Amino acid sequence: MIEEKNKNQTVVFGGGCFWCTEAIFKSLKGVISVLPGYAGGTTDNPTYEDVCTGITGHAEVIKIEYNPETISFDDLLTVFFSTHDPTTPNRQGADVGTQYRSAIFYTTGEQKEESEKFIEKLNESGPKIVTEITKLDKFFEAEDYHKDYYSKNTSDSYCQVVINPKLEKLKKRFSELLK
Repeated sequence: MIEEKNKNQTVVFGGGCFWCTEAIFKSLKGVISVLPGYAGGTTDNPTYEDVCTGITGHAEVIKIEYNPETISFDDLLTVFFSTHDPTTPNRQGADVGTQYRSAIFYTTGEQKEESEKFIEKLNESGPKIVTEITKLDKFFEAEDYHKDYYSKNTSDSYCQVVINPKLEKLKKRFSELLK
């Protein structure tokens, strides 16, 4: 009997607050799991408080495990670039600091190449994209209270004012990709 290999892939996106990005990507067909955390910094095992200082160099990110037979990497990139502002360095709305930068931490050469081509195409038709593309070195899981934040806190004012409009936009623009 031949053992079937796991065909799922992993990518890490930083698009501002991980509460928003987690809620968005958990809604997509083909996404197996979404885990908030930290990547791109210089300190091992940073805490949320450490990352918020900006000193560690980490970004708030989400680690996405997905099935490329159900959702393409191109679709993930399309949703990623459509649900945050990749043209503002170190900022997403009222959230300011290097921890809110736009970033793709790839795990395969194909992801790197597709990301570069995608950004190149976006740069031809609009403002310059400042999203960094970096090979994933280390990913550190966020504290438990950050996991499933939106689903546990839907009545919270941040969820109502910031996350809900993003989810509505997602439903209107990408209904075919939703679970």
